[in-house]
Amino acid sequence: MNILLLNHYAGSRQHGMEYRPYYLAREWVRSGHNVTIAAASYSHLRLCAPRLEGEATEERIDGIRFVWLKTPVYNQNGIRRAINILAFLRQVMRHRSLLAADHKTELVIASSTYPLDIVPAYQMARQLGSKLVFEVHDLWPLTLVELGGMSACHPFVLLLQWAENFAYRRADHVVSILPGSWEHMHRHGMSPTKFVHIPNGLDIKEWENERQPLTERHELELATLKNRDQFLVGYAGSLGLANALDTLIQAAEILKATRIRFVLVGRGPEAERLKRRTAEAGLQNVTFLPPVARASVPELLDRMDVLYLGWKKKPIYRFGVAPNKLIDYMMAGKPVIHAVETIHDAVSDSGCGTSISPEDPEALADAILRIEKLPSSEREALGAKGEAYVRTLHDYPLLAKRFLDAVA
Repeated sequence: MNILLLNHYAGSRQHGMEYRPYYLAREWVRSGHNVTIAAASYSHLRLCAPRLEGEATEERIDGIRFVWLKTPVYNQNGIRRAINILAFLRQVMRHRSLLAADHKTELVIASSTYPLDIVPAYQMARQLGSKLVFEVHDLWPLTLVELGGMSACHPFVLLLQWAENFAYRRADHVVSILPGSWEHMHRHGMSPTKFVHIPNGLDIKEWENERQPLTERHELELATLKNRDQFLVGYAGSLGLANALDTLIQAAEILKATRIRFVLVGRGPEAERLKRRTAEAGLQNVTFLPPVARASVPELLDRMDVLYLGWKKKPIYRFGVAPNKLIDYMMAGKPVIHAVETIHDAVSDSGCGTSISPEDPEALADAILRIEKLPSSEREALGAKGEAYVRTLHDYPLLAKRFLDAVA
């Protein structure tokens, strides 16, 4: 089968996030399929930008045909990011013959955060006589309204709402990362028979066999903390507004007289503000470190005693959450503290830690203290439940097969 996957932010192991399109496509290639991924040349999520030669650049990565489409740079949400989005959509239409693999494409997948890519995907699927799949990562525009505070009557929101409704009506199948999104999609025009839930995952063999050491800086700083017998609470990922990291800093203030140390590894729009807040509070129990390479994540998480993931107290999370870092946390075999308000919670389902109310630093501090007081054998038992859960439900070879079995 020839598959075309449109994902504005798609990356690879060498380029960085987002990883899901790469891992699914790699498994499809290994199964004998031909896969083209069309992605924008610039994304705020990537660690390394692709090298361009003209408006459209082809590159083979692990058997996947990537086509990088030239788009302008932006550095924050706003008009420049909107221009980047529109430029990508224009480039997809302009280069549709190049993307279509000699007009033999049998499956077209529109897979981006925003739903506007359904328009060129629909037109190409009709032209090629292909099946059309709409893959949902986040519920835009609802996320912009409930989390970002945009008006439901904003012209951009109205445009996105039209595109979302169009996608649910026109796609042959709707694949959602969010487990509880079926009802929302049905209200916006999706036939119930179209819905498929395929969660995020990881490649377990890669996790086990291709791990790389930490940088000298990471190794030295973490070893120094462990040598001081400090209990490490780790966070690894984007330092962004949605991640509720102010709650983590507030918990650090509560626990500043204990042996507990907070380690935040990553970068993002909130990084400098969080560092200033920590310095102004005079906190000596918070360490900020730069992000590590994907292959070094297992080594990083191994150094932690408990891992934290938090969200804002917002209704948007009623549909579930699906961050890659949660799968990484669980595979690392460490207890997880999950601050979220949702009925679709992998931490609760697996029993790999504890789930608490979001944006509640006292509850977070109490949860950390409870886990810190557990015997190491009990902490290991909690972590083992998370690892077993991932091995059973989140290995990318399994997910890739489930995906094609459901839509092909």
